[in-house]
Amino acid sequence: MRLKSLSLIILAFALMTVLPSVSQNPPLRLPDTTRPGPTDEPRLRMEREMAKKANQERQADLKRDTEKLLKLAQELKESVDKTNASTLSVDVVKKAEEIEKLAHSVKDKMKGSF
Repeated sequence: MRLKSLSLIILAFALMTVLPSVSQNPPLRLPDTTRPGPTDEPRLRMEREMAKKANQERQADLKRDTEKLLKLAQELKESVDKTNASTLSVDVVKKAEEIEKLAHSVKDKMKGSF
């Protein structure tokens, strides 16, 4: 019992000496990042330029992919026109799958542009 009360006294003493020194230190202040300062202007300009360039590249990719999509759709139509009701070409199925993948890619790129 005596050891337990001695431990409590030591703990109380330690808390009394440590807590006042902790409470006297001012709180840590983080830099204010909500407003750009004069040193942030070049970084912000660079970020805007990078975003603009990425958007232009995405637009060029969309144009290229939609042109390819049109070409594949025309090829698919020609292939289907050559088949009859009882035959289905493996080439037609592959071309349709390629169109589907490309269409999903175009859709995803369009979603990413906003």
